Amino acid sequence: MEIPNHVAIILDGNGRWAKSRNMPRNYGHVQGAKQVELICEKAYKMGIQYLTVYAFSTENWSRPKEEVDALMKLLRNYMKTCLKTAEKNRMCVRVIGDKSRLDADIRERIAELERATANNDGLHFQIAINYGSRDEIRRAVRQIGEAIRQGALQPEDISEELIATHLDTRGIPEPDLLIRTCGEQRLSNFLLWQLAYTEFYVTPVAWPDFDEVELGKAVEAYNTRDRRYGGVKEA
Repeated sequence: MEIPNHVAIILDGNGRWAKSRNMPRNYGHVQGAKQVELICEKAYKMGIQYLTVYAFSTENWSRPKEEVDALMKLLRNYMKTCLKTAEKNRMCVRVIGDKSRLDADIRERIAELERATANNDGLHFQIAINYGSRDEIRRAVRQIGEAIRQGALQPEDISEELIATHLDTRGIPEPDLLIRTCGEQRLSNFLLWQLAYTEFYVTPVAWPDFDEVELGKAVEAYNTRDRRYGGVKEA
């Protein structure tokens, strides 16, 4: 069976999962965070080299303040847990998104996590925090525009490769497989540039229930696809 090199996941359904159990939404987020740790381990054992998860979008700030505050508290705790997990499993962790809106202590923990794991040779784990693909592309365009204004670039120098080097995911291969949990069939402003030739897999299973078996189902479905790149069938 062919194992996708890079899997991206939209972690959906934490709140609905909690509601179905008569629990507060934040309980679902806590259980969802625990599931991320499990899937990181199982994905790498399966042979997946890169895993990118959508943890907090630019649109999530519009949620009720108490929920956002709880998510930020959970994020602080998760940074500590992730550092321990990365040391254990030799994960290389990278946070993508606009970190400028996050509190200073969270930015410091992210920087510490990225420094401490930079040379690890296990799973490459990307966490999208305060991430929105349109915002990512906007920031990339502004950087390129500034380079042109300063004379370092000419408009004719702009290529797909150049744009890719200004995205948050620079240096990371594009996803082979996108998984979205809890049944929704939309991208929600996630990796719009990077998903151009990615296979999609949607499951009704909510994220806190997404385990090794469900990951295996997604990879099996990926293996049934007729992979094409740029309209050309893969050999």
